[in-house]
Amino acid sequence: MKKKDLTSRRAYAGMTPEQAALAHEDHRQILKVLTGLLLGMFVANLSGTIVGNALPVIVGEIGGTQQQYTWIVTSTILASTAVTPIAGKLADLFDKKKLLLASLALFALGSLVAGMSTSAGMLIAVRVIQGIGMGANMVLTQIIIATIIPPRQRGRYNGYMGAVIALATVSGPLVGGLIVDIPWLGWRWCFWVAIPFVAAAFAVLAKNLQVPGKGRPGAKVDWSGAALISLSATLLLIWVSFANHAFAWMSWQTAAMLAGAVVAALAFVLVERRVSEPVVPLHILTERTTALAVVASLAVGTAMFGTMIFLGQYFQIGRAYSPTIAGWLGLPLMGGLLISSTVSGNLVTRSGRWKPYVVGGIALLAAGMGLMATVGGTTPLWAVSLYLLIAGLGLGASMQNLVLAVQNTVEIGNVGAATSTVTFFRSLGGAVGIQVLGAVYAARVTSLTLAGYAERGIDVTELDSSTASLDLSALPAEMAQVVREAYGDGIGLVFAGAALIAVAGLVAVAFMRGTELRSTWEVPASAREVIEADAGPGTTAAPGDATPATTAMVDRSGKRARTVGDDGAGPSSDLARVGR
Repeated sequence: MKKKDLTSRRAYAGMTPEQAALAHEDHRQILKVLTGLLLGMFVANLSGTIVGNALPVIVGEIGGTQQQYTWIVTSTILASTAVTPIAGKLADLFDKKKLLLASLALFALGSLVAGMSTSAGMLIAVRVIQGIGMGANMVLTQIIIATIIPPRQRGRYNGYMGAVIALATVSGPLVGGLIVDIPWLGWRWCFWVAIPFVAAAFAVLAKNLQVPGKGRPGAKVDWSGAALISLSATLLLIWVSFANHAFAWMSWQTAAMLAGAVVAALAFVLVERRVSEPVVPLHILTERTTALAVVASLAVGTAMFGTMIFLGQYFQIGRAYSPTIAGWLGLPLMGGLLISSTVSGNLVTRSGRWKPYVVGGIALLAAGMGLMATVGGTTPLWAVSLYLLIAGLGLGASMQNLVLAVQNTVEIGNVGAATSTVTFFRSLGGAVGIQVLGAVYAARVTSLTLAGYAERGIDVTELDSSTASLDLSALPAEMAQVVREAYGDGIGLVFAGAALIAVAGLVAVAFMRGTELRSTWEVPASAREVIEADAGPGTTAAPGDATPATTAMVDRSGKRARTVGDDGAGPSSDLARVGR
């Protein structure tokens, strides 16, 4: 298409032909790099969802309890959560490309060894390695995209990112169900299938990716802060997991773990106030938008991770469907996420406003979770599908736009820390959600099973042996049916808890300041004056913007001007070289 025709497109409206041509070239180069970035993100998300429908089979074959069932997922999310702020800060200090490639390599190693597991304990341990690589990969991908794309244009690409996350979330349960249903494959391929995708992403990124800036000379990593925030989160999750199982809720173990978590959190704050390069700059958390986004991210993570993981149990154990069918039945949730993230991303870019989509999204999420609270073992599948679709639409509109809202409030030098902070609390919410809602689900299943046994005159002393294992094939038919009904009727309480948490998130986003997205990253005043003077007649710049209508910087000769970032090289100055 000729250059003059580009200005007729909505994306390039108001630009000169030269500006439109530069912006179009930027878009083409960004898409080339996104192929590798999003492929890596696809694999990371796939690994988190592929085990959902396969877990009942995996735990049944290698042995394990309901507690171990949740920890196979929680261990990965915990490791991913712990590494998120560390990876985010490292991205602000060191070469982002090298960090991303290292995360992919570590993730591939964890996937390889996870497929060799011989026990639930070994699988839980190996999934920690997988989680470290997964968490670093996901946050580094978001940071790199934020580095090369200004906030206003990023809504468009966040739509692509949301679509990839949705696709991975959709295909994960389906692929996992198919793998465990095919005898000559087996559940181990749920982990090994990721390796070819990682290799492809690694090759694409190694060849094409160039990220502005190579870090800060002499930069120091805040290892003390990273260790303290990880310790606080870990103690909290271990307490939630083992309370009421290994020890009582009101016990010295509970007091010790909660006290340890609080002390570690307070020590973290003290350390962050003193170090020169804090892993989470406290001034970011004091900003109103960021603080409320953290609360909302906790709610989104809890609702997303804390409920999706139990859908597999509901459909397979509670409704007696195969892993493959269970994967298909979860499609409405992921389909809604796919549609909503893509559409809302484009609408955010066009309007420059994110708040209506975040508020509307979390409202839909709360409504969907509330409707799912009415679900039981005999609820019509069309109703379950409708409720999941509503929740998925809410997730897609809110999840990435919350990150975008925070990125829009910080300078490029802190985008890594800001992105990782929001992602950290979303992952933390997911990890806590899995454990808390898992404990609620287990208690509800036990209660319903006791009642069912009593109705049928079955000796309740056999309860422990019948509910500790998820392999119902070893139980007498009548006992297995009682347990199955308990899993089907008990799921509503899980979603009721998620709905309450989503409402708390809705209140938080309602009070967020609805800022307009910047068209470019902010630059020093001296550089801004030169750029605005060189932009030519007929253009106007909004306050805080480095260029009026496009991410591309042009001077009087039509060449790209340099945008100054935290290390002297901004995103736009390097886009022309990306992929070449």
